[in-house]
Amino acid sequence: MEIAGKVFIVTGGASGLGEGTARRLAAAGGKVVVADMQADKGEAVAREIGGAFVRCDVSQEADGQAAVAKAVSMGKLMGLVNCAGIAPAERTIGKAGAHNLATYTKTIMVNLVGTFNMIRLAAEAMAKNEPESTGERGCCISTASVAAYDGQIGQAAYSASKGGVVGMTLPIARDLARNGIRNMTIAPGIFGTPMLFSMPKDVRDALAASVPFPSRLGTPEDYAKLAMHIFENDMLNGEVIRLDGAIRMAPK
Repeated sequence: MEIAGKVFIVTGGASGLGEGTARRLAAAGGKVVVADMQADKGEAVAREIGGAFVRCDVSQEADGQAAVAKAVSMGKLMGLVNCAGIAPAERTIGKAGAHNLATYTKTIMVNLVGTFNMIRLAAEAMAKNEPESTGERGCCISTASVAAYDGQIGQAAYSASKGGVVGMTLPIARDLARNGIRNMTIAPGIFGTPMLFSMPKDVRDALAASVPFPSRLGTPEDYAKLAMHIFENDMLNGEVIRLDGAIRMAPK
């Protein structure tokens, strides 16, 4: 896939992994729709990269439709990167009692249902594209987590949501094969995002040191480089790639 001149939607594009990806796509000549709940930050990023901002709750059908409509109005929608997500921490039985069911439900709705909502809507639009010379009409990339495999204490909701993203990667790729649309997932390890930087520095340093190699936090640029390669390498399809420096998470 040639990035230049194509349109891409990046959910969660106002910060963290999404922002890094939106900036890299734009630097390569792509037109980017930043879809996020954070209006001020999202508008600022979109303005800086020459893209467009759409306020989007990915779990809501109308919001997803608005993001896709905006993308289609800008040209040929060829890519979706799902980076929107939340990561609450709560034990199945904690000091206050059983895990809050509303928290669990919201995590599944945003991380899993929201991811599927954006894939189905973006893919519907991509299926109408004139195919590239390779026969491709588009590519969707979603974000799971190593927590899908190595969920820690307090991550039941988060791990379940990301495990769902992993589980639907291959069947969606198979569904969309006849349309010439690829579907891939990235499972990051410990990354330096706003979510992680809210932790104390000594905790962040300990997490970075626990990564076998390179012994550092991943960066949005690391994620963005892999996303770009996935877009450009049309043999990558139906797979989950761990991007984690070989870390395997301990229980806590």
